[in-house]
Amino acid sequence: MSNSLIYRLDWLLIMIYLFLVTFGIINVYSATYSEFSGDSGIFDFSYLVGKQVFFLLISIFSGIIILGINIKFFEHFASLSYLISIILLAGLFVLGKTVSGATSWYNLGGVSLQPSELSKIGTALMIASFLSRFQSDLRKVKTLLRISFYLFIPIFLIVLQPDPGSALVFSAFFFPLFREGLSLNFLIIFVISLFLFLISLSFEFTTSIAIIGIIILFTFFILKRLSNKIRVWPFILAFVVSVGFSFSVDYIFNNLFEQRHRDRINVVIGKEVDSRGIGYNINQSKIAIGSGGLIGKGFLKGTQTKGDFVPEQQTDYIFSTVGEEWGFLGGLFVIIMFSFLILRILKRAEKQNSKFRRVFSYAVASLIFIHFFVNIGMSVGIVPTIGIPLPFISYGGSNLLAFSLMIFIHLNFDANRLNEW
Repeated sequence: MSNSLIYRLDWLLIMIYLFLVTFGIINVYSATYSEFSGDSGIFDFSYLVGKQVFFLLISIFSGIIILGINIKFFEHFASLSYLISIILLAGLFVLGKTVSGATSWYNLGGVSLQPSELSKIGTALMIASFLSRFQSDLRKVKTLLRISFYLFIPIFLIVLQPDPGSALVFSAFFFPLFREGLSLNFLIIFVISLFLFLISLSFEFTTSIAIIGIIILFTFFILKRLSNKIRVWPFILAFVVSVGFSFSVDYIFNNLFEQRHRDRINVVIGKEVDSRGIGYNINQSKIAIGSGGLIGKGFLKGTQTKGDFVPEQQTDYIFSTVGEEWGFLGGLFVIIMFSFLILRILKRAEKQNSKFRRVFSYAVASLIFIHFFVNIGMSVGIVPTIGIPLPFISYGGSNLLAFSLMIFIHLNFDANRLNEW
């Protein structure tokens, strides 16, 4: 690595990254402390924290190599990286290891590799390459169909595992598409669909239809008072479409979703209260976070954490460890660090003179945001448990490796944004 490259690196972003991964090791150690014997350390690879340190070292070593690679390499081999990620996903159905009903991992000796995490890199490179190398216009149906195809393949293969949580993360790719000119009408449709989805699940079918009808009727009368040009038929059509959507949600939820998925969603929206069954994880997580108070109980002093009351605390519910041992201020600081990380990536992405590199960096920021928002949402009970780790902090070697590689690729792009080599 040349001296000139070292000076061009975004050291603020690097420091945020190093803080998050170090803080992650500390909290994984705390969340798994009960499994340690007296003479064990964090470099003992027979324990979870040892494996996390191992993946961190691999991530940093790989990242240093990435910083020295010609930036054109990533654009030229974007299609190949996407193809490899798809092959790895498809190979799971033959060579994959099944854990908790999901065939999502390859067993590589003492460690496991989750291709769905690495596929985010391949997909981000592919989307960025397509938007930059072709005369792509996001207002054209042909362009939208091509992008939908690139997104559909990994999502479909991940859903078949089945791992719907990891598939949901791919919705993050819509954010860079909006930046590159995708109509905001799609965002409006998404927000309305989400609202109708929640209404349909929260109430009985007839009640939800009545609520939707009242909202549409109220909107019509308000707009009619503002303008006499408002017509009735679009609102009638909106009501008919909403009824059809609500019916489909009700049917899919009751006939296609697994019982565990239905239970988790019902607990979050308040239709069921089950603090000892399916809602146990969320309830214990909220207890742990609440018990931390303002400044927390201190490192290795969390009673909920030490008592193993929160299942999967080192992965899905790692934020409960943060809340209990580091308190409200510690949790707030983590949120601030993630916010700085995301905004820093977006700010530097806007300085890129290459559309390929800008789209990729936006994809990285968006993926981090989705993981960050959903994971913390799961921990505080506003999002159903869908198995999404907190980047850089949750235990999970594949997730740590994937996000680290994305960060280092972005750092390479940023450091060489004025150079085409």
